[in-house]
Amino acid sequence: MDTCNVPVIAIDGPSASGKGTVAQRVAEKLGFHYLDSGALYRLVAWAAMRSGADLADESILGGMAARLDVIFRDGKIQLGEEDVTDAIRTESCGRVASRIAAYPGVRAMLLERQRAFCQSPGLVADGRDMGSVVFPCAVLKIFLTASVEIRARRRHKQLMEKGIDANISNLLQDLRERDMRDSGRSVAPLRQGEDAHLLDTTTLDIEQAVKGVLECYARIGETGRPGSNR
Repeated sequence: MDTCNVPVIAIDGPSASGKGTVAQRVAEKLGFHYLDSGALYRLVAWAAMRSGADLADESILGGMAARLDVIFRDGKIQLGEEDVTDAIRTESCGRVASRIAAYPGVRAMLLERQRAFCQSPGLVADGRDMGSVVFPCAVLKIFLTASVEIRARRRHKQLMEKGIDANISNLLQDLRERDMRDSGRSVAPLRQGEDAHLLDTTTLDIEQAVKGVLECYARIGETGRPGSNR
């Protein structure tokens, strides 16, 4: 089923794989729109935590997802009139987001909101199920990953640069648990699709990863289909 009539590049992968930064830079270079789908789940998590909602009540969380008054503008994320860009990036918010992302009711409420980002001239979307569920007819699907040890180091560096104290051993354990939740959930589990191009960034920096995505997208223009190097 076509979800839009403009080109979509779907970049999926595990937490802390760098897909958000890569997706955003690819979008900038192509002049495309950008969707950070994980931010939507983090917004639901943040709203639930702030209101003291029962995190086991799928119906309440689904209602929150449906009512999100969110605006993405100039690299900032607003919920209503409040700038929550940094608030939703905490590790505690990420853990809750991973938990509630397993609820079918929450995912269903956010599905059309994500598809609404598909606008001309194109879209780069990152998440866990962008290629498999949200944009199944994306012209390019990338599964971007890295070893869990490298991902933990990158997350640790990112947090320390923001002045947030973090323990790399705890981060490593948290990432392993998130990987298990994301890949083991019954609805839209995290996994590389048969039509997705694997990009392992364990030994790559951000610019090399961005170059890899752009080269794969360029090959589509030449051959009419994604590269087959998986």
